[in-house]
Amino acid sequence: VTLRGDYMYEFLDRLVNVALPRVRDFKGVNDKGFDGRGNYNMSIKEQIIFPEIKVDKINTLYGINMTFVTNSKSNEEALSLLAAFGMPYRNQK
Repeated sequence: VTLRGDYMYEFLDRLVNVALPRVRDFKGVNDKGFDGRGNYNMSIKEQIIFPEIKVDKINTLYGINMTFVTNSKSNEEALSLLAAFGMPYRNQK
């Protein structure tokens, strides 16, 4: 699924502010997921971190792989961009 515009911003906001904090023992996302061209890849182990998912309706847990494609020219630019949106990196100071 590709999200753009308002849907993209809404998903990123929910991911950063609602879903990721629900991960047990969450210490931040890995800052090593950049591809050298300013894009960021990450995975989550279970879809149930999203509050829209009704746990009692789930028979199987699925992971989700995500790629954030940016217009950044470097990993450093992309890291700064996603950090400005609130992406909680593990090694963030």
